[in-house]
Amino acid sequence: MTPDALMGGFAAAPQQSARAFRGVLEAMARPGTLHLLEGAAPPAPLSVAAGVALLTLADGTTSVHLAGAANCPAVRDWVTFHIGAPLVRAEDADFALGRWEDLHPLNRFRIGLPDYPDRSATLIVEVDRLKAQGPRLTGPGIKDAAHLSLPEVAAFRANRALFPLGFDCLLTCGARVAGLPRSTIVEDV
Repeated sequence: MTPDALMGGFAAAPQQSARAFRGVLEAMARPGTLHLLEGAAPPAPLSVAAGVALLTLADGTTSVHLAGAANCPAVRDWVTFHIGAPLVRAEDADFALGRWEDLHPLNRFRIGLPDYPDRSATLIVEVDRLKAQGPRLTGPGIKDAAHLSLPEVAAFRANRALFPLGFDCLLTCGARVAGLPRSTIVEDV
């Protein structure tokens, strides 16, 4: 285990995880809105928001897949020490974390079952920019329309076509997070 793995978790876990959970909940309930997730210092290459989301949502009973650069000794040790989540291959993951291109192909992630649509993966997608501009979003939790900078449109449209099945996404950049649940309709601008 790397010495840095012992650092960077929540200093006041009950309060910080409650605030972070509220931020994730707000992001998923209101797709296209940006929220701050702070309170942890995960190792590079993870953003603060991605690390905080993992600390908040994952535990020893939820499996995590690390893709691309996120699958490095520093991150694996940090997840093991602070979360205790088993690290698994993509097909078995409850949560998957990485850059958009590293998470492909997306069809390897669980999309739930007709009787249990909740048995799907949540993708934590690290992006270079996260702004309230770009493709048009409509659907539950969005008053008229929202806009969000997305890594692509086609994959999110295909995911929406599977509804009520499909994966959910948290997009992270720095300390910002935005949610994109499978129920969101994504259209080109």
